Amino acid sequence: MASGVTVNDEVIKVFNDMKVRKSSSTEDVKKRKKAVLFCLSDDKKKIVVEEGKWILVGDIGETVDDPYACFVKLLPLNDCRYGLYDATYETKESKKEDLVFIFWAPEGAPLKSKMIYASSKDAIKKKFTGIKHEWQVNGLDDIQDRATLADKLGGNVVVSLEGLPL
Repeated sequence: MASGVTVNDEVIKVFNDMKVRKSSSTEDVKKRKKAVLFCLSDDKKKIVVEEGKWILVGDIGETVDDPYACFVKLLPLNDCRYGLYDATYETKESKKEDLVFIFWAPEGAPLKSKMIYASSKDAIKKKFTGIKHEWQVNGLDDIQDRATLADKLGGNVVVSLEGLPL
């Protein structure tokens, strides 16, 4: 069931910026988003970038030691969100980077919120072409353990996530 919710152009721009990794300078790289949250606008008609709810690549090592743990802290405990996380991980063979689309619907979120986010998920997913990993998360227990994300990315072949061993 479609909700009639539309996706703001800024959401698509953020996705494209995160997806395309070529950049001209280290300054551009530092401004690229490592993780970002999207929410519904106040009138519940658009999916927008949630103000201040992102981590920049340039923050890692400066103000953020573990970007994944920092991303988990951005999630509201009592409302739904969509998230995009640029995971850097290693398998026994190679280093990889993949975008992960996360649908956050914690048990404490109001039923109405869960319903509109669930029915609007396809609208945002259609704009995110080429996403290999999608993850629906229903509580902190499911997302806090980095091994769960590693499992989504490649199962037991993943040996480290964000430079930290599993």
